[in-house]
Amino acid sequence: MADAGLFYGKDAFDQERYQELRELTLQLISATGHEATVLPDLEKILTKEEGYPTPKVDVRGLIKKENRFLLVEDLRTKEWSLPGGYAEIGCSPKENIEKEVLEETGLVVTAKELLAVYDTDKRKDIPQLFQYYKMIFSCDILENHPFEKNIETSNCAYFSLDNLPSLSIKRTTKEQLMALMNQTTGALSD
Repeated sequence: MADAGLFYGKDAFDQERYQELRELTLQLISATGHEATVLPDLEKILTKEEGYPTPKVDVRGLIKKENRFLLVEDLRTKEWSLPGGYAEIGCSPKENIEKEVLEETGLVVTAKELLAVYDTDKRKDIPQLFQYYKMIFSCDILENHPFEKNIETSNCAYFSLDNLPSLSIKRTTKEQLMALMNQTTGALSD
């Protein structure tokens, strides 16, 4: 709200109040113990966001083989998730996930159907600094190239629901995978 007020507000007194509200918000976030809790770091992150605040878009690809999912291991955290990442400007959501899957796995895929849209704000047990809409697409493999470690992922493999590795729950949760596995029609959302 503070950012929207700073962007759209015209009154000098309101601008001052919105700036104070923004600073108080930063202090509160800093006091929560969130991963980006150092106040100068928070200020750098949040000052990049101008204008009316809107959710960010995260795209993920669901590639199934029998009753298993393809997951990728994050190079830094060693946690696993569905392949994907932030949607980039200038590409459609489907183009974004096809690009992300190629970069992270070496697989050339075609994005088929939108399976789910999840809102990270609905998961208060998994706090995140920003709100994300997570769009999950089913993907079919067109070309299967051997995996090569890259700047984002250190491994990729297929896993069943009863044999999941340590998940990056900000990216992919077991509940999401269960819902996707049991889905029969229509896109899921929360």
